[in-house]
This record gives sequence, C-alpha cells and structure tokens, in this order.
Amino acid sequence: MVLGQGVSDCVADRSEGVLGQARTDNRLLDRVDDLRGGASMWCVRPSPNAWPLCARGPVNMRRRVSLRSLYSPAMSRSVKSDPALSPVTADDIDLAVQLAIAVLREAPAEAWTAKAGSLEWDCWEVVEHLSDDLFTYATQLGIRTPAVVDWLPFLCESRRPGGPENAVHADRVGGPAGLLQVLEASSALLVAMVRTTPAEVRSFHSFGASDPEGFAAMGVVETLVHTHDLADGLGLVWNPPADLCARVLARLFPYASDVPDGTDPWLTLLWATGRAELPGHPRLTKWRWDGTPRV
Repeated sequence: MVLGQGVSDCVADRSEGVLGQARTDNRLLDRVDDLRGGASMWCVRPSPNAWPLCARGPVNMRRRVSLRSLYSPAMSRSVKSDPALSPVTADDIDLAVQLAIAVLREAPAEAWTAKAGSLEWDCWEVVEHLSDDLFTYATQLGIRTPAVVDWLPFLCESRRPGGPENAVHADRVGGPAGLLQVLEASSALLVAMVRTTPAEVRSFHSFGASDPEGFAAMGVVETLVHTHDLADGLGLVWNPPADLCARVLARLFPYASDVPDGTDPWLTLLWATGRAELPGHPRLTKWRWDGTPRV
C-alpha cells in the first residue's frame, strides 16, 4: 500500500485502541480511535507485530469514513487493457469485503431499513443479496463436476413481495453485526473456492460460463458496487482502491475500453454498472459483464 497525499506518516500512540481490522497487500489495516483528539484513523501495519503507521482522518457527525486517502493517485491506472494489470485473485475478494465491512460497521443500527441507493431494496436486503451472490459463486465452483448449463438448485425465496430472492438470509435477531458476519462468512467460501479450484475449471453463469478468476472478479464487482449502494443509503463514504477497480474493469467490462485514458477507474466502474454517467458517456440503462475466460 502507498500512502497518498495529505496522509500523516506517524506512529500511533499506544494509548490509542485498535477498533477494527482489514487486510491489504498481506498487511493489516487497523481502524484506530485517537483518544487524545477524538478522531478516527486508518493505520497500516508494516508487519503483523509492528505498531501501526497512521493515516489520520476525522470522522464527522454522519460517521463518514473515507478509504481513498490510504491510496496514492499513482495507483490509478487506465481502464484500457493493460498487460501490466495483474489477474484478479482470491486475495482481492478478501480485500474488497474486509474494506466494505470496515465501512459498513460505521452505520447506526437504525439506518439499515433505509433504501440502498437507487435500488428498491433496503440496506439489510442488499447485504443479504451480496452475501447470496458470493455464496452462489462459491457453490458454482464447489462440486466435482461443475455445473455448466444452469445454477445449482438451491431454494431461493424472497421474504417480502419485491424483495431479493436469496438462498442466504440473515436472522434479524442478530442485528447488523450478525448481518455482516453472514457477509464475511459467505465471502470466505468464495475466497476458498477461487484459491483452490484449478484455473481450467469452467462453471455456469448467466452472463457466460467462467473460470475461477472470472468468479473472483464478479465477487469483487458485486462487493464494490453494492457497497456503493449501501453507502448511499447509510450516509457513508465508500471509495475503493483504484487499482482493484481497474483490474476488474479490464477482466469483465470490455466496453469500458471506450472510456478515455486517465478516467478514474472507480467512476468508470460505476458507469459500467449503470450507476453514474461520464463525460460523453450517458448513464447506462442496460449493462452486463463478460465473464468468459480470457485467452
């Protein structure tokens, strides 16, 4: 990880308590509460036993948390096909979900019934839907002879008219903390399957049969864009790493190559999934990725 502009490189005082963790580039990312100044910050551990180096960022009254300050503008790449872009991996799924959970934990309990962005579902339902997506992708890779013509026959049902039809539902008695545990556990299944499934395996997806890397990229996109929907409904800030956005764009969205060089990959991903417009590129009303394996 590269600390970006406006980030303070300072060793955290040991009076500050670690409140949460995520992982990136095999290093721990801690949310630390500064007891001296009342601010929250995200801190990177150069090694598991080292004391974290902090990027200060006060959290305002709406409990906004921005992760963008942790990443240098140098991490932003062109969206066009770039042979230097590394494949999407199981570690990328884990990173995306852990960063998302770290942000979503900031939401007050009463906010989860709000609509999620432009979707017709509330924020609780969107996390269930995301969990179901990750679970489903994992199970598509999970049988000895992968399914190539349809989804596996799990029973999917909606809990209300117009709600998402999922195989995965969270018990509301567990509250938001339990809901996020369901998300984390579902993502862990996909992480494990992508990490252990041979690259030549192909399995069904309605947008085209795909390989483990394709399912990894799909899981990352589902996480990034649905966390955007959730952040909109919950009053949070969500700015995922540009490098991660660029790699899933290159893997799944060939039509994004029409976007001019230098366009922010995160904004491009929002455009590619019908959530934003770009100069000269109106908001899409229909879109789909291409998960077929790359030669």
